Amino acid sequence: MLTTTNLQDNLTMTQGGAQPAVDEHLENELVDRYREVLTDKRFHWTTHHRLQRLLGSGGQGVVYLSERRGADGFTLPLALKIFSPERYASVQHYEHAMIRIARVAARVAQIQQDNLIDVHNFVDRRRIRMMFMEWVDGYDVRQLLVPSMLSRIEERVSARRWEYLNRVIVTAGVKQPRLKAGVAVAVVRDCLGALAALHREGIVHSDIKPANIMLKCTGNAKIVDIGSAFEIADPPAARTCTPAYAAPEVLEGNESTPRSDLASLGYVLIEMLGGRQPFEGITAYRDLMEVKRMMPQRLEEFLPEELAGSDQLLKFCRGLIAPDPMRRFPSAEAAEMFKEGAAEFHRQLVLGNLSSEYDNEIRLWLEELNELDEAADDETV
Repeated sequence: MLTTTNLQDNLTMTQGGAQPAVDEHLENELVDRYREVLTDKRFHWTTHHRLQRLLGSGGQGVVYLSERRGADGFTLPLALKIFSPERYASVQHYEHAMIRIARVAARVAQIQQDNLIDVHNFVDRRRIRMMFMEWVDGYDVRQLLVPSMLSRIEERVSARRWEYLNRVIVTAGVKQPRLKAGVAVAVVRDCLGALAALHREGIVHSDIKPANIMLKCTGNAKIVDIGSAFEIADPPAARTCTPAYAAPEVLEGNESTPRSDLASLGYVLIEMLGGRQPFEGITAYRDLMEVKRMMPQRLEEFLPEELAGSDQLLKFCRGLIAPDPMRRFPSAEAAEMFKEGAAEFHRQLVLGNLSSEYDNEIRLWLEELNELDEAADDETV
């Protein structure tokens, strides 16, 4: 017979059967240990992790999918970033940088914003620092903008579904897939929510780029990799950035601010909309700076013809990428809520009967991609 245990305030009652017989000695021993835990209020144990596969690598180190093992068969997938000391001049430089990153990570861990990566722990293993973060089940934007992505899907979906994907979600661009405007702005709105949370805490991300924006299989976007983030009140002596997505003032060696993050996000938006990397092949800083300074006036050249006439979208992009930081949106919240902002663009899509349930559309698209990846994995086994 099944039994049901009801919890009512401090009283526990069992219905549908008598309590099983309990070994009194065992019961007392476990109760004593339970009370010791509550009394000591401090305890430690060894956790076991296994590196499963490489998720990415960069100038700061590598990121692995790891598995944390607990008791009674419990396992938890986590992303583990292992910070390399190779680019530092000395052990002292490495440890000083790690102290700064750990301090920022501790603050990020307490933000708990849905579109921002969750940080679980920062540890020292034989003086090599590691940061445990949530594992995001999905794809980063860079993975979604590779040309082969579209051809793979076309081979597997119906003609009707293929037409819908191209009309509503993603289609071919000049050199790579481009997201339809509603979907691209939905991704950016999620990122603005994450940046607003970071900036309210006085933290600049400083490395917004397609590889650091994940689209979860649930359909929403999440900003990841806070290894370059810093506190506005205590900026590092040497900053790191990805030049193609860095704001002009960062490339010039000037102060990096929350508005610098907005410019980086704006460049990502233009790439998602335009179907090509806007600064591809430009390696000289002087040339890169010139293109970024002129981009607001030449924005129509970077966007498909169907978007070049959207005044609302152009104003939104220009409010993100203006070369002068003071001419950008004053904050991530403003980029969302101002009349030239992202929310207003989506409202216009609603009025024009062009809106969609973007989170759900992204979720279904990623499900199709995931099925293709799983099928490919099965074929290689």
